[in-house]
Amino acid sequence: MASVLIVFASEHRSTEQIAARIGARLTERGHSAGVRELPLDEPGIPPADAVVIGSAVHDGAWLPAADAFVRAHADALGDRAVWMFSVGMTAALPGPLRSLAARAEQPRIARLVGLVHPREHRRFSGVVRRGHLGRKGAVLFRLLGCRYGDFRDWAGIDAWAAGIGRELEGRADRTEQSGLA
Repeated sequence: MASVLIVFASEHRSTEQIAARIGARLTERGHSAGVRELPLDEPGIPPADAVVIGSAVHDGAWLPAADAFVRAHADALGDRAVWMFSVGMTAALPGPLRSLAARAEQPRIARLVGLVHPREHRRFSGVVRRGHLGRKGAVLFRLLGCRYGDFRDWAGIDAWAAGIGRELEGRADRTEQSGLA
């Protein structure tokens, strides 16, 4: 089984809890998964067969610690199986805006994805509480007809983690068959 490093940047713990859930699901499948908050204490990337990187999204961008991690380690990440995930508030938006936001590309995040070329970049919705937004943000949020709440799709997160686990198991099988193990 594979060793997986899961790193994340979170402001209100929603992304942290998603990262922990991904780690738990990979561990249940027999992988060794370590979950660490960014920035890391040590330089470089700890040894791992695969890396999962996640961040909360604020103003269309990853949090600075996650952005800096990807930029600093883009070359090293290219040598590993990498998955990326973003946690935003798409599900908090009213229907038409939700559809538009789900299809919209976020250029700053797309540039990070382009640096690493992960196996997949997945977008999840997180938790939006009144206290998470400043005064102006809360007024705009209300004017747009958005709703507060926990919008995490745990079944979707579990399915995504299971897909990562299956892909890692397939890689291990191919390595053993080729005699490289």
